[in-house]
Amino acid sequence: MLEKIGRIAVGRPKAVLITASILMLAMVAVGVGAFGVLKSGGFDDTGSQSWKSQQAITAEFGGEANLILVVGARTGGIDSGAAAQAGQTLTRELTADRGVTGVVSYFSGHSPALRSTDGRDAMVLVRVLGDDNQVGKTTDRLLSGYVKDGPAVTVQAGGEAAVNHNVTTQVSKDLATAESIAIPLTLVLLILAFGSLVAALLPLAIGLVAILGTFAELAILGRLTDVSVFAINLTTALGLGLGIDYALLMVARFREYLAQGTSVPDAVHGTLRTAGRTIAFSALTVAAALAALLVFPFYFLRSFAYAGIGVVAIAAASALIIMPALLSVLGTRVNAGRLPWARHSTQSSAAPAWGRLASAVMKRPALMALPVVALLAFLATPLLGASFGTPDETVLPTSAPARQAADTLHNDFQGNQATAVQIITTGPADTSSVAAYAAKLSTLPGAVRVDSSAGSYAQGAALGLGPSDAGMANASAQHLTLFTAADGHSSAAEQLVRAARALPGPGGTSTLIGGDTARLIDSEHGITARLPYAIGWVVLTTFIVLFLFTGSVTQPLRALVLNTLGLSASIGTMVWIFQQGHFSGLLDFTARPMDTAMTVLLFCIAFGLSMDYEVFLTSRIKELHAQGADLRDSVSEGLARTGRIVSTAAGLLAVSFFAFGTASVSFLQFFGLGCGVAILIDALLIRGILVPAAMRLLGRSAWWAPGPLRRLHERFGVSEGAVAEVEAQPAELIGSARVTR
Repeated sequence: MLEKIGRIAVGRPKAVLITASILMLAMVAVGVGAFGVLKSGGFDDTGSQSWKSQQAITAEFGGEANLILVVGARTGGIDSGAAAQAGQTLTRELTADRGVTGVVSYFSGHSPALRSTDGRDAMVLVRVLGDDNQVGKTTDRLLSGYVKDGPAVTVQAGGEAAVNHNVTTQVSKDLATAESIAIPLTLVLLILAFGSLVAALLPLAIGLVAILGTFAELAILGRLTDVSVFAINLTTALGLGLGIDYALLMVARFREYLAQGTSVPDAVHGTLRTAGRTIAFSALTVAAALAALLVFPFYFLRSFAYAGIGVVAIAAASALIIMPALLSVLGTRVNAGRLPWARHSTQSSAAPAWGRLASAVMKRPALMALPVVALLAFLATPLLGASFGTPDETVLPTSAPARQAADTLHNDFQGNQATAVQIITTGPADTSSVAAYAAKLSTLPGAVRVDSSAGSYAQGAALGLGPSDAGMANASAQHLTLFTAADGHSSAAEQLVRAARALPGPGGTSTLIGGDTARLIDSEHGITARLPYAIGWVVLTTFIVLFLFTGSVTQPLRALVLNTLGLSASIGTMVWIFQQGHFSGLLDFTARPMDTAMTVLLFCIAFGLSMDYEVFLTSRIKELHAQGADLRDSVSEGLARTGRIVSTAAGLLAVSFFAFGTASVSFLQFFGLGCGVAILIDALLIRGILVPAAMRLLGRSAWWAPGPLRRLHERFGVSEGAVAEVEAQPAELIGSARVTR
């Protein structure tokens, strides 16, 4: 396959480039529609009790209130003439709005539950209709039309719809800011790394094709299934990063062949046979790691698998098809536009310093490795105290409107409507059984009040009927709301939900219990229940791919152990920062539990990228070993040949991710900084020190495989280089590779 691509690239490079240009224009035409079909939700398990509760409440009662307007009097109390009149006008206008339903307002019935404890603020509860996209568009219109200060009152918007709107809007701004920083800085660093303007533009070209192609993929998938808009973030960062990785490897190898006096056509063929094969296997390992996200029941995580696998496949295809054609056309002009001080650096990718480091490590492997292992283990220790949650208003900065509204609801009202537990029965129940059930719910630890069709209850005592109580029952179901003063993501709130779920329903009916805390519990269960399958998939595919690539069972095991150590240190560092709150002042975020979904995403992305660099380094070591070098020389020379490529690629990719540190949404900061730290730890400490140390300690067993697997690899495996036996080895040791013709 690669030889065929090489023949086409050398024989008809202009035809390849013209075809690629046409395809890119088509991708642009399709990809511009991606933003219109992607959705802002995807954090719920559609098979969970909380999801079923939400659907049942929507079907039976028009849905839960997902937008809460807090109306505050500028002077005096909320019941004063001008403030009350403004609140009544707002209620009438919202009730007449076709995009909402189920408007429940303090200004209609003067329910004490909807008024703040100091009497200065009141709530208007609204259900915004539609799916995630429709809710987002309607909320945008409502916020523009109704959330504004008047002469008598101020209006704040909170609740799920307002929080999601603020998060989505802020993420779009953050993404634009990150790209405006990352792309120019990356171009400057590429020019410095390549020492040539022309060569520096090639990775950007591959990255651009990968990004545009993935936008087109997401636009198509978004019309067929639910896809999260946050997949755009991964597409841009990973597309640019992998474009740099793959193009850097191709250009570096091409330059090596040119420096050896090889003709341009032969250099293109040689680059494809070596670097091309490495890229193919690298893409396979990264895609396999990202495919693990498909096992989870949230389309938020599955969307990152769609985007990640797409961007990896398109980046690899572009590097293997478009890049050879570009190199064939450019030839020696790939070094055009050389910087004055970089004339010699364009001739070779070798970095003697990396080779000397590998040699020093292999002389004293234990002495060099133990401090690094100790450091990584120390960085991983915060994982022992990690707690997990789902996104809420606290991912926003304190200046965000939805965050300020949430703080008002939490501090000034008895029982937070946004974090209330929503309960619906699966059948009808009489008034007396509902009253007994509501009274019992109100005695649960952490309960403040229960509203039902039979009245409101606190500590088992009736508080009297409210104006909205009649709307909480119909012929087929009952709807109850359980209020708590506990934070929605606290252990107290979780214990309240579990206690409510343990109670039998009224009149012998069963219940479905939902709300913010219930979604958190169900989301965590949805991830933890599927996590073993995801980890198993990653381990299995990594083992298979690296075995086929190296012919060794030791190498996959060594890679899994070292990658896990590096990832544990990276995620532990994020726990120290984002959960424990270090640098919260500098980064302007609120310390909170680790986002469960984003932590899983970070693991899969970082693991895939670490395997990217694993394949880069191992392929060169294996190639040199197959050509006759002993273990020490193959490792030191392999690191000398790839250390500069890996460290440069990692540094450039880290810049793309670190740019997300400028974001205002904390889970975006967490993702960007976590990926950047993981990449640098892997490229510098794992590849630079622990891999040479592990190879030295393994010695001849570094390439070991049992007889049956060795024979399997001889038949199906793929290796680089020529057959070269330089030292007698037992039959079960694999010390050579097949000639690829």
